[in-house]
Amino acid sequence: MTPKRILLTGASGCIGHYIAEALIQETDHDLYFLVRNPDKLQIDWEARSGVTILQADLREIEHLGDLLKTIDAAILAATTWGGAQEVFDINVVKTIRLMELLDPQVCEQVIYFSTASVLDRNNQLLKEAGQLGTEYIRSKYDCLKRLPKLAIADKVTTLFPTLVLGGDTNKPYSHLSSGIADVVNWVDLIRWFKADGSFHFIHARDIAQVVLYLIEHPPLLGLTKESDENSTERLVLGNPQVTVNQAVDEVCAFLDKKIYFRIPLSMGLANLLIVLFRIQMAAWDRFCLNYRHFTYQNPVNPETFGLPTYCATFTDVLRISGIEKKATQERGLERKKKKTRKNPQPQQTD
Repeated sequence: MTPKRILLTGASGCIGHYIAEALIQETDHDLYFLVRNPDKLQIDWEARSGVTILQADLREIEHLGDLLKTIDAAILAATTWGGAQEVFDINVVKTIRLMELLDPQVCEQVIYFSTASVLDRNNQLLKEAGQLGTEYIRSKYDCLKRLPKLAIADKVTTLFPTLVLGGDTNKPYSHLSSGIADVVNWVDLIRWFKADGSFHFIHARDIAQVVLYLIEHPPLLGLTKESDENSTERLVLGNPQVTVNQAVDEVCAFLDKKIYFRIPLSMGLANLLIVLFRIQMAAWDRFCLNYRHFTYQNPVNPETFGLPTYCATFTDVLRISGIEKKATQERGLERKKKKTRKNPQPQQTD
């Protein structure tokens, strides 16, 4: 098979690191990684030949116009979260401009990363995301509305990651993974409550495997895709939905914590606590609190393509996040305390 010329933006991010590493280790394609700061790349990008680092800002993407016309596949994972003007410039204007600079006669596929937060439970645009969402979410909503107008629109596959896990010694942690280890500190409290809500999650390593499959199998033959006459192809990335109560059950089982009863945490009680403690909530946060079930139709993960999934269950999340080590240490300390109370050391006297 003739090697492809593949462009990856956002290689220095959590998802980008996993995609870059997989492309280097599992393909022979000619790779071009667009990054603002190469020092943030923690993987060994010099492990083989055919990997080029393009140090550039996405806001100056026109400078790479000649190269972009030779690209066979583009993976657009670059994004920014902070600053209203920067978010709009990077996530909308320059992302669209990059796709305009690609040659539809040469480029066979564009894989664009959005976010599942802009979709409703039927995988259609969620109007509240465009009205109430954070700057980041509104920018993704806006960009998605513009994609069908592009000359290369029929080559675009939009990926919508759900809750993303990931990170290790040579990759940055996702926002979610960086807080998972704290679950041990809260489990003694949360196990007594029952909440109405559900969600999907996916590990960045599994996202990378899906991306590699798409690169090697364009177009997506035989796969049910969510689309309509006004949209590009849409794939929601996630494992089967998990309820909040199921997640708590798995955490407690994993940490050997017993659940004797659970108090329903109703919306009325939640709103009362918000008022009593004068909790300030943005409009999007308030919407999410009421929406509760962030679930989608036909979520895609490596298993969809007959591949093994690295992180398929919430128990897997705990295992790969180092929770097991923490739990074992805590159980060891508890046993030591009990042993000390049962057999106290004799006190010395003068």
